[in-house]
Amino acid sequence: MNRLILSAAASALLLGACATTAAQERPPHLPADLSPGSVAAADEFIWMEEVQGERALAFVEQSNARARHRLEGDPRFEPFRRDAYAILSAQDRIPTPRFQGEGLANFWQDDQHPKGIWRRTTLESYRSGSTRWETILDIDALARAEGRDWVWKGAQCLAPDERYCLVNLSNGGQDAVEVREFDTQTGRFVEGGFRLPEGKHRVTWLDADTLLVATDFGQGTLTESGYPYIVRALSRGQSLDQASEIYRGQQGDGGYGVSPSVYRGPGGAVEAVIITRPLDTFRSERWQYVDGRTVQLNLPERVSIHGTMGDQLIFTAEQDWSLQGQSVPTGALAAVNLAQLRGDPRAVASGASPVIFEPNARQSVNGVAITGRNVVASVLDNVSGGLIRFSSGADGWTAQPLPTPANAAVSITDSSRGHENLFYYVQGFLTPSTLSLADVASARSETLRESPVRFDASTHVVEQHSVASTDGTEIPYFLVRPRDQAADGTAPTILFGYGGFNIPMLPGYAGQLGKLWLERGGSYVVANIRGGGEFGPGWHQAALRENRQRSFDDFAAVARDLIARGVTSPRHLGIYGRSNGGVLTSVAITQNPDLFNAAVIESPLIDMMRYPDMPAGASWIGEYGDPRIAEDAAFIARYSAYQQLRPDVEYPVVYITTNTLDDRVHPGHARKFAARLEAQGHDHLYFEDTSGGHSYDADPAANARRWARHYVYFAQQLMDD
Repeated sequence: MNRLILSAAASALLLGACATTAAQERPPHLPADLSPGSVAAADEFIWMEEVQGERALAFVEQSNARARHRLEGDPRFEPFRRDAYAILSAQDRIPTPRFQGEGLANFWQDDQHPKGIWRRTTLESYRSGSTRWETILDIDALARAEGRDWVWKGAQCLAPDERYCLVNLSNGGQDAVEVREFDTQTGRFVEGGFRLPEGKHRVTWLDADTLLVATDFGQGTLTESGYPYIVRALSRGQSLDQASEIYRGQQGDGGYGVSPSVYRGPGGAVEAVIITRPLDTFRSERWQYVDGRTVQLNLPERVSIHGTMGDQLIFTAEQDWSLQGQSVPTGALAAVNLAQLRGDPRAVASGASPVIFEPNARQSVNGVAITGRNVVASVLDNVSGGLIRFSSGADGWTAQPLPTPANAAVSITDSSRGHENLFYYVQGFLTPSTLSLADVASARSETLRESPVRFDASTHVVEQHSVASTDGTEIPYFLVRPRDQAADGTAPTILFGYGGFNIPMLPGYAGQLGKLWLERGGSYVVANIRGGGEFGPGWHQAALRENRQRSFDDFAAVARDLIARGVTSPRHLGIYGRSNGGVLTSVAITQNPDLFNAAVIESPLIDMMRYPDMPAGASWIGEYGDPRIAEDAAFIARYSAYQQLRPDVEYPVVYITTNTLDDRVHPGHARKFAARLEAQGHDHLYFEDTSGGHSYDADPAANARRWARHYVYFAQQLMDD
């Protein structure tokens, strides 16, 4: 790894030159009294929170016209759009397979099927050079027939044959879905079958005639975040109000709502029914539904469950934990007998350690698959991926690496309890994706598909560096740059960041980025800042709540390091972040406006003083804290970008964009930030798409326009004179 650490003198010089506005007087819209009422009273644009409000939509229409003129009126927009669409809808894309019954299934979008088709084939056919696909369900045809803007949100099929599936359909791309039972053999929705109205459901098959459902059962059955806290067993032919309650949390619960999970063995038989009751974003109680009643499991509150293997529960501990004298450290992958977890006095701990794998300080478990007889973990090692097979024996667990290349991102695509096969992707910043099929039992694999090259990568190189953050912690980052780039600070560079929710930023091949940005001489950087999951739960938890500033400091440290090394300069440095990354980028602009000349702030959280009051904000209190509590409001107010905007500070021209149908991160955040920038006289761009939801998965044509606008903006700000 190529490492660069600034000297103390250089660090001090840069810190002094890029001082934040924190020492200035109180911003005009941050009241001295941080109570919710005072914060709301100081918010002159609170009416923007009404999603379909007449005034708000008039602002959107006016802003969209201005953004279209500046971005879509640029002569680069149409070629960018064409190139992006060609990549996003290319017929030679890898069709990502999922195991379904004895065959494979895939969801596919292209010119002829912009909304997509759900289709299937056999493994033998998929292996061949000319796969023969059979359409299961045509979403375009369904949308036309029903006059609805249906967007596919996946299907859950009943093992082992997986003939009957619960199909999730979203109107316009929002998270809320309608659920319908579908017969994959007849290609029709089941007449009189299971059907749930639009909602944010948590639903799973218990057996052929029973679903476990957590949803809106009527008044008072949702948390303040709009998620369910009651689980019922819904029998075939019953209405939701006739379903039998099997578990009830509390209306004050946090997180994303109570959720039932049914874990099955290789033959489809139920091994365990686990109900997760979230206490906040990351802390949960786990209950097992057994013999007609629920029993709380003795598990740590911070834990990720991956499934079962017989009577063993497979999980990753996100805090130190012990049971009957056996300990599991933070970040470790473990297997523990369910009877022990239920407190059954007949269950005695074996002599073998429950730990399957304990990562070191620079490793983390990034994904887990359970096959018929083995556990496979995707493991990050200094932000590069690999796969390890773990097999259980009389002396505990033994490890065997699966074949993967070095210095790449490796992600498990799908596996099945019914056999020992596993699909996985490998990719790098300049290396297109490769899909492989692993025979887990033999620890061998074969390459099934290689994605075509989407841009000329021969001009660029990838480097990994690190820089000391404000508190001395080393923050790694990847730099993708032209190989002949001069260290004169002129390189147009986009810095990507996220820094939240234990989600790592990994090396990935993005065809549209390469085609629209790298081929034009651009560089880009991926910062592995705290708050993410690059180095396990500790890396994430280091930037929670009152420690959020660490993420922002890490991001700024990477930016300063790029400038100090001569890679770029504030004139040519831009940033991009979406969702939680919108918190990051909006704060970066308000705390360090002189470091950047561009920012794409997409689908963002920005008003952190009111985020719990905008659906589904309260579910994230475990990440950010609760601004309705005085102690939390004090540290949130210090960074919340909406309140920290100042009319007398010169900000770069930022581009804020969101989606009207985003029911995960409320569009009011982006709207209000744009409106306040405008009111304070700061030039900016705001664009609000009208379909697609938070995931922007409505269709590739809309996505191509989105990416074209992004890169036109970056070209204008960072490349143009």
